[in-house]
Amino acid sequence: MASGTHDADDPGTSDTDAPDTDAAASDADRSPAAPGRRSPALIATIVAIPVMVVVLFIVFAAAKNTSSPGPLPLQSAAAPQSGEQGCARLIAALPQKFENFGERTESDGLIQWAKGGDSPGPVQLRCGVPRPDDLAPTSALQTVDPVQWFQRAPKEGEKGALWFAVDHRPYVALWLPNNSGNGAISDVSKIIEQVLPLAPIDLGS
Repeated sequence: MASGTHDADDPGTSDTDAPDTDAAASDADRSPAAPGRRSPALIATIVAIPVMVVVLFIVFAAAKNTSSPGPLPLQSAAAPQSGEQGCARLIAALPQKFENFGERTESDGLIQWAKGGDSPGPVQLRCGVPRPDDLAPTSALQTVDPVQWFQRAPKEGEKGALWFAVDHRPYVALWLPNNSGNGAISDVSKIIEQVLPLAPIDLGS
């Protein structure tokens, strides 16, 4: 006679066929990443590379801006007429400061205004220098308030321009670093016009 109850050993009710959820979760943890997804470490590396490039560029630019101003041609230039009265009057009339430059100093006849702003070096002046050798009949002159100036051809490594006032005596040489503007040469021109006598421009033969 058949029984109405299930056998305790009936395979339809066995616990051994139930899924093992812990094992399934462990297998999921060990499964490879989905195709097309990058790991967080790789993404961090990709982001860091352009940041490092920008930082290196900034460091290089800062080092370049603070580098040596290059040769300063008036530092040890000769000035055989520096003892003339005209030079004494000029030096006494020169300003203590130019716009964007520091206090004036004097050493062995070299007048200097300290570096300022984005300029790579100081403004420098010597009075009583010789006539510039490369001043010639074909030379271009520039008039500034109303002194006539001759610019010597720049030499390799120089970061500025060397100017000579050529229509007054004694000769005055003025070094202007790059990015110094026109303030210094304008102010010096006005003083030269006031204290130094006019003289013919010697263009050579």
